[in-house]
Amino acid sequence: MPGRAAGGMLRAMGTATADPPPPLAGVLETALHVADMARAQGFYEAVLGLAPMFADGRLTAYPVGGRSALLLFLRGATEDWVHLPHGMGSIPPHGGSGPLHCALAIAAADLPAWEARLAAHGVAIEARAQWPRGGVSLYFRDPDGHLMELATPGLWPVW
Repeated sequence: MPGRAAGGMLRAMGTATADPPPPLAGVLETALHVADMARAQGFYEAVLGLAPMFADGRLTAYPVGGRSALLLFLRGATEDWVHLPHGMGSIPPHGGSGPLHCALAIAAADLPAWEARLAAHGVAIEARAQWPRGGVSLYFRDPDGHLMELATPGLWPVW
């Protein structure tokens, strides 16, 4: 089954088998890269009410919704291998640049409270979308220019 790789070159995808893959349980982590960790922490903690479950100089991890984590990495701090202590393993280099997007799920009944909270913190709503399934999305920017979205049920078949 052909697919497109980076640069538009065709490459062969893995051969399909009769055996389905084991199930995925969800998206565990979403990562954003920030220029100033203290500024980003202030925004995510004051505006979104998140409380860190881990923080050091290169990473702040926030639990979101009980089953996922929002990771804030200091820009440039993930470009080298990280070797974990006590033989726990290693994390390969990775990164992200430019304004990225992250959507957070909210209850429809909480939409007015979120609009009021954003306004109270001086966060401008950049756009609003009403989806065919009935969901509503509010779009705004974090201090690093990342596009954040608060989405009510009815955006996707899974939400």
